[in-house]
Amino acid sequence: MNTFDLYYWPVPFRGQFIRGILAHCGCSWDEHDVAAIEGLMDCGAEKQPVAFMGPPVLIDRERNFAISQMAAIAIYLGERLDILPTTVEGRTLSAKIVNDANDVLDELTLNGGREMWTREKWQEFVPRLQKWIRIFADTGARNGLSAASGFMLGTEKIGVADIVTAILWTTVADRFPAIKGLIEDTSPIIWGLSRRVVATAPLAALNSKSFEEYGNAYCGGEIEKSLRKVAS
Repeated sequence: MNTFDLYYWPVPFRGQFIRGILAHCGCSWDEHDVAAIEGLMDCGAEKQPVAFMGPPVLIDRERNFAISQMAAIAIYLGERLDILPTTVEGRTLSAKIVNDANDVLDELTLNGGREMWTREKWQEFVPRLQKWIRIFADTGARNGLSAASGFMLGTEKIGVADIVTAILWTTVADRFPAIKGLIEDTSPIIWGLSRRVVATAPLAALNSKSFEEYGNAYCGGEIEKSLRKVAS
């Protein structure tokens, strides 16, 4: 029996961070189909494994523990699997990076598709996206990160902050050529780190599996269609 259950849509979006952490640590997990996810969402809060509005949801069978919200899951797994920094400052910065990544996803999808992208909106957004890239780059640079070596928080090995950073930028870059060019031009440091991390065997395997299972999908829905019109 696998140790974890993950409830998340069949796309490499918010839940991909959780898949990446699990894969990096050599964990096994079961994923559930859309019908199972929707069934869980339709339950009353008192019947859910943890009261939640939408996925991702992680169940740790070994600990009999369930948690929702991407950032909370990422930090839980970081603690559980011992891939967070040892200091409270480092763990706090890890949480900050995870929440920054979550904010980037919200902005790329205009808060879950409440609006659709137009050429004008995208051009106005590009400087802000570049600022986000620089925010990640500055965080790493303050901790000795370079394109060829080092990690986001100056740790000796890959941690949650590195996995989340790498998956954030490579997943979108691999599916949207215009965004890939922006990342490469704006921060060779972040692009170098991201490619180094996703080239590790577990994450490379996850990336290949994701393309096999989800094709070129990113976030799905009408918002992905509108993003493709401006960023492909």
